[in-house]
Amino acid sequence: MEEKLKNLEEEFNAEYQRVVTFKEVECLKVKYLGRKSQLNRLFTQLPTLAGEERGMWGRRLNSLKVKITSLLEEKLKRIDHKEQRVDLTFPSTPLQRGRCHILSTVNEKICSIFENLGFVVIEGKEVEDEWHNFAALNIPLEHPSRDVFDTFYLDLETHNKGKNRTRHLLRSHTSPSQIRVMRQRRPPLAVISPGRVYRPDEVDASHSFMFHQIEGFAVGEDINFSHLKGVLLYFARSFFSPDVHLRFRPHFFPFTEPSAEVDISCIICRGHSRKKSDNKLKVSGQQQRKCSVCKGKGWLEILGCGMIHPKVLAMCGIDFSKYRGFAFGMGVDRIAMLKYGIDDIRLFYENDTRFLEQF
Repeated sequence: MEEKLKNLEEEFNAEYQRVVTFKEVECLKVKYLGRKSQLNRLFTQLPTLAGEERGMWGRRLNSLKVKITSLLEEKLKRIDHKEQRVDLTFPSTPLQRGRCHILSTVNEKICSIFENLGFVVIEGKEVEDEWHNFAALNIPLEHPSRDVFDTFYLDLETHNKGKNRTRHLLRSHTSPSQIRVMRQRRPPLAVISPGRVYRPDEVDASHSFMFHQIEGFAVGEDINFSHLKGVLLYFARSFFSPDVHLRFRPHFFPFTEPSAEVDISCIICRGHSRKKSDNKLKVSGQQQRKCSVCKGKGWLEILGCGMIHPKVLAMCGIDFSKYRGFAFGMGVDRIAMLKYGIDDIRLFYENDTRFLEQF
């Protein structure tokens, strides 16, 4: 035991003189004070010694342990004192500056365009009750369109019990904001409402269970479909290009009547893909391949819209014989994908800085 203790102390002293960095001191600490260190193994041999020897060697081992600990702490203090001296002439490490996420940038740009037209930005609630999310928007319980929205219900405490109990869910669209604003304020109204929405969609390149949407609506005495077309044309040409054209296709939405889907002429081929023949295009007298963005159709779907349904106005306490309104809704993620040629919605949420730093 005497020889082992002496060799251990000499070995430590020799290595101690050579250490100059924090990392080296930490390695030395593990080697001589760690659970698998030689000093610790000597402690495990104490029970095998006689009573008097056990006490003597125990004191010597403890003394060596205290000495090693003290020397290592002193070395750390000296190293810390040296490393606190900063060379102000030495080049600093470049700071990586943060930036606004591409979806936030697109969202702010869209809202800014509508603000120029006099719309007011109002954000709604992400957790909604069934009445605001469905019934007030002319979507009763038995309506078939609820199948694509009816999901993500929350187990919240409510004052209503039994048959009249109110259920809550993560909103499936930003349209409930329209209901809340129209019930709280009187026409004329022009509101834009951005926010996250949730759907029971399987995640793939074009679908996500959570995405971003913008709801817009206006209510007044003389509003008609021409005003809706003018507002959307101004938006499309401000956001995409002054050269784009709009196409309105008849559609069905429970909360608008009449309703339409809106397409813009392809911002890549500028609509020339409509002139196709044998899977090829003729643009400016040259044969070219089919456009990879619009797939040769010449049009890109961007949003849904329509005149607010009289039942929705009545639900909000607005006299539909006097007032009319229009509404539209668009997916911010899809708008960003079209604007920047992104082919996979999942890229927005993977936090890959190689993708995000492009914008």
